[in-house]
Amino acid sequence: MAENFNYISFGSWGYIEDGVDLFTMGRGRMFEYTPVDIEKRLEKLDDTSVSFLEKLPTFLCSEIKTIGDTASMLIKYGRVSNISAGRKEVSAAFETVIDFGVIDFGDIESARAVFGADKFQLYRTHWAVREGDARTVLGRLVEAKPNLAQLIAPQDASVIEEEDVQPPPRDKKILGIADSVERFLELLYSSPAKDETETFFRGHSDAGYELTPSLLRKWDNGDWQFMPSEDRLCKELLIAHYDEFKDDQYCFDRLVRMQHYGLPTRLLDISGNPLVALFFACSCKPEQLGIDGEVIVFRVASGRVKYYDSDTVSCLSNLSNLTYSQKNDIELSLDQGAFNLTDVAGKLLHHVKSEKGFFEGRIVPDDLRSIICVKAKRTNTRIKSQSGAFLLFGHEAALPDAGQDGIEITRVTIKNKTHILNQLDRININATTVYPSIDQTAVHLRDQYQSAPPV
Repeated sequence: MAENFNYISFGSWGYIEDGVDLFTMGRGRMFEYTPVDIEKRLEKLDDTSVSFLEKLPTFLCSEIKTIGDTASMLIKYGRVSNISAGRKEVSAAFETVIDFGVIDFGDIESARAVFGADKFQLYRTHWAVREGDARTVLGRLVEAKPNLAQLIAPQDASVIEEEDVQPPPRDKKILGIADSVERFLELLYSSPAKDETETFFRGHSDAGYELTPSLLRKWDNGDWQFMPSEDRLCKELLIAHYDEFKDDQYCFDRLVRMQHYGLPTRLLDISGNPLVALFFACSCKPEQLGIDGEVIVFRVASGRVKYYDSDTVSCLSNLSNLTYSQKNDIELSLDQGAFNLTDVAGKLLHHVKSEKGFFEGRIVPDDLRSIICVKAKRTNTRIKSQSGAFLLFGHEAALPDAGQDGIEITRVTIKNKTHILNQLDRININATTVYPSIDQTAVHLRDQYQSAPPV
């Protein structure tokens, strides 16, 4: 059974009705609602990735339209070809094999069931690679357009021919395997230093974890866990505990505090201390000690390192104040002048001006899609003890396995965690120094020393 198909959606019905031969998609909308592992395999959009995409059966759809109790979509089935990936946009040709035209569903739930889509996906312009059998989807669509049933059988054969199509492997750059502190440091020193860069680290107790802020994490099928609720998450916490945030001058300061308390944000914690990262790569529950950990090494170009009061930091941080619908209206392909005339740019500017009254209405669209390293105020003991900094993710930003322009990523695989933890403890890198507050120390100790469940 074929395992994947392209699902390409556009908000403009006219764009699809007019007969789509060529189309363009913003680079940031590529692979939304795509299972994470597949997304990471395709994110480079190199020749192998493009070849994979061009072999997949493809559904080209409009965003869903509701009138009363009826939900409608324009749907075409075919193949994509001549994919060309630029820095901002991806273009492709589309050949229509079956034109289903307008399909009226009884309700939105019926439309969702056809493609296995979540409640937001049908309202979103994007290109997803979905898991599932295209023939099953075609069968569901024929129930709505039975007069097209005779066109489906030939498609079954063509889909079967492509069953062995697989996405390319992931592109992780591994420096080596460390089973001791000495070996870990040896691997770090073997990697040549680079001028005009700063180095940061992050430790994962499971090498399978993704480099993704908690806000941007997805379920296994590619649906968002938290992203559509970002503004509500932030506002509800502010309402409940306003006194905790009243002294924070900038939105970024609030996000740091929210991250500290465990709220999903667009921040990813990193550290300037490699031994702290190594501690996190080894620190886990007893039953997880046999799982390989990982230390990620970031070499960040000096120009990508900002401070808490940077204008760029304010613009990216205040994306958290926009609703999901407003974020969907952001069009990063516009030039700076046109972008700043849009309604959503005005709303973002309003939030930025609330913390920087002098800020001029000249938001740079390219800045909004970026990932930058931010050095925060050391306002809490955790940031101080962990030499903490953050990667701040902009609109529709994702960090490839091998990094991107200005952020080079390499990795060290960590084994023999117990031995390394004992070594680190001898040089005073342990739970009480890394987690200086009593509540964090207590939780960490609880997890680390909890007995394994009975067999």
